[in-house]
Amino acid sequence: MNAKTFCTYETAWCPGCGNFTILECLKIALEQLDKNPSEVLIAAGIGQAAKTPQYISANAFCGLHGRSLPAAAAAKIANEKLTVIVDTGDGDSYGEGGNHFIHNIRRNVDITHFVHDNQIYGLTKGQASPTSVLGLKTGVQTDGNSNEPLNPVLLAIACGAGFVARAFTGHKEHLISLMKQAITYNGYALVDILQPCVSFNKTNTFAWYNQRVYELDESYNYKNKMNAMQKAMEFGDHIPIGLLYREDKATFHQKNVVLRQGTPLLDKKTDFHYMNELIKSYI
Repeated sequence: MNAKTFCTYETAWCPGCGNFTILECLKIALEQLDKNPSEVLIAAGIGQAAKTPQYISANAFCGLHGRSLPAAAAAKIANEKLTVIVDTGDGDSYGEGGNHFIHNIRRNVDITHFVHDNQIYGLTKGQASPTSVLGLKTGVQTDGNSNEPLNPVLLAIACGAGFVARAFTGHKEHLISLMKQAITYNGYALVDILQPCVSFNKTNTFAWYNQRVYELDESYNYKNKMNAMQKAMEFGDHIPIGLLYREDKATFHQKNVVLRQGTPLLDKKTDFHYMNELIKSYI
């Protein structure tokens, strides 16, 4: 096996699930970027999408529900040479992990966040998620979802994220291109990936998405924040996919006086004498 080859393994996903396409595109994107599996960390929390790190040959972190971002950020802060990717679902990222989502945007740690957005909780058998459409009927919300859906790309742009994109699993080459752009972006990058859940979401099907999505063309100005926010709010009969907003910003490493010295934290030597003196000061 070539050292640059990422293997993928048998999954527990339902046939027809959009997760398969995301896994395949992730593998292709990493290989086209000439990444080595030993140099890549893929983190996730809990959920069907959050099983992704278990199905590809890279370093993996599988943590608590909604807690993938703090671990991913810590790994990148400790070893900036790592390519760190969070690959998990809409419930995990925007529900349980919503607070971490917002505050990692503020910190701008250089990690890539791929959200498998099927607008439903798949692992726990079909409850409405933060991105479920208003009125969606589920086994729990039998009268229809009464909560307004969260717009993650609009929220990310408003909070100051420097790279925000929306993709669809039905446009594979387009998704691969966005993944590569996000991975190589210097800072926090979000790609919200629309995907069908064939088992529990009978509204937002592959056909439903396919009839509505359209790719942003070269005439679109992704550097205009107000324009980007307007495009982010376009979700209904027409759904734009592509790079919604991009801005070069100082990263967490560049802003931190210790980290910007260039030596990764994991390579710094510990002064045990200083540590012991510090401990004694609290006794």
